Amino acid sequence: MMGVNEAGTGIGAMMSDNRNGAVEIAGAGPAGLAAAITLARAGRPVIVHEARAEVGHRFKRDLQGLENWSTQQDALAVLQELGITTDFKRVPCRRGTAFDAWDSPYAIESIEPLFYLVERGSGPDTLDTALLRQARELGVQVHFKSRLRHARGPAILATGPKAADAIAVGYHFDTSMPDGFWAICDNNLAPKGYAYLLVMGGKGTVKSCMFTGFRDEAKYVERTVSAFQRLAGMEMMNPQPHGGVGNFRIPVTALSGVHPVAGEQAGFQDTLWGFGMRAAITSGVLAARSLLHGDDYNRLWRESLERPMAAALVNRAFYGLLGNRGYRWCMRRQENHLDARDFLRRLYRPTLARRLLAPLAGLHLRSQRRDISCNHVDCGCIWCRHGREWHT
Repeated sequence: MMGVNEAGTGIGAMMSDNRNGAVEIAGAGPAGLAAAITLARAGRPVIVHEARAEVGHRFKRDLQGLENWSTQQDALAVLQELGITTDFKRVPCRRGTAFDAWDSPYAIESIEPLFYLVERGSGPDTLDTALLRQARELGVQVHFKSRLRHARGPAILATGPKAADAIAVGYHFDTSMPDGFWAICDNNLAPKGYAYLLVMGGKGTVKSCMFTGFRDEAKYVERTVSAFQRLAGMEMMNPQPHGGVGNFRIPVTALSGVHPVAGEQAGFQDTLWGFGMRAAITSGVLAARSLLHGDDYNRLWRESLERPMAAALVNRAFYGLLGNRGYRWCMRRQENHLDARDFLRRLYRPTLARRLLAPLAGLHLRSQRRDISCNHVDCGCIWCRHGREWHT
């Protein structure tokens, strides 16, 4: 079926007809748009192909965290140095509460923001809309309902996750609750993951982020909602179900043929907690620079992303073995630390021990992809409902 861009012109991207030497980008997520912005700032013509009808379609109005602990420098300053807009609504999060499986609360506090709450999707104040606006102001052509099937020139691929190593399932809703964040580490709510509640500007997101047990997602979501109503006084109005997937890996190469692969399509996502926006944007910028300057893209992303990703991989393998009593031990240790941001930065520090353990952790993560709790046969989990539709 022919795609249609916003001007209503048929573009039918079964094969690209790239006659003006433009760089073509598959995907209008943070990685793809960051690449487009970087190329356009350097004067290159750019065409972005997005399979969906709008930017941020799969996120709807999801609230997410732009993490701020992986570098000493603030995340917003990093984006500005990369030439990426920060003209989106955000709430700096310095204080929150985590709960263990026995309902005991633990304070999460940091002097500088631990992360920034942002909204995803096509709304006027979202991160996705801000990136789209910046790209268009720089002259980037963005074609919606268009798929890049065959590139006839330079291209960057950034079409999102290709597998489900984790799923996050729950609701978006309206609320009168104050801005804030809450988390619960309990395998009865989120197997080998965590449940979370985020509130910003009268909107809320509550989800179970699970790394196994996908087939029973409805049970875990129900338990998550009940727990936050009991522990945080969660108030939900007009709840809308929503789910998403995460795909984590450290690739042997982030090239598809000669084309750089960026964002979640390459596996660039925090394996421990699932934060991925910074890695997506960074990889998109690096992919663009590799085309602009003829640099080795694999070298660029490895220098910038590989070490913290390896540390996160080890952290994920360790976390998955802890169980509820282990989670409680971790939360007590974090609470006794003076600053949560500093505590998390230490967890992601690329120590010699973590580098040595990373190959074993990678084997453990690969084994989880053959999770027998979801064999994709007669299953209604979020990946089985939407995975093929999103990524084919």
